[in-house]
Amino acid sequence: MNHKPEAKGFVRVIKATGYSMKGLKAAYQHEIAFRQEVVLLLCLFPASFFVARNATQWALLMGTVIIVMIVELVNSAIEAAVDRHGGEWHELSGRAKDLGSASVFMALLNLAFVWGAIFVDNYIWSVW
Repeated sequence: MNHKPEAKGFVRVIKATGYSMKGLKAAYQHEIAFRQEVVLLLCLFPASFFVARNATQWALLMGTVIIVMIVELVNSAIEAAVDRHGGEWHELSGRAKDLGSASVFMALLNLAFVWGAIFVDNYIWSVW
């Protein structure tokens, strides 16, 4: 058991922020999929101002991008933990990695559906 004293209050927030920044840096350095999703964010952020017609739509559009990045971070954490455990193949390790990958796929499908629906509402059906 770890009996080190825990930081409290604002110091804890500062430390937690530092750990989060360290995690984002590690994801960017070691995970090509995360870097690709950063590029996706950089492309979709300006596009969101043209696609959305109001703040709610903008939040939905950007929320889907952020969800993809969150799920990718969790998937990368699962992969790192599985890889740390051992290099030999194990059915459960493979399943854990496949499930993590499937979660990223589902988040990307969600992104496509939301962006597509808002685009269609604003630019296709509004013309009719």
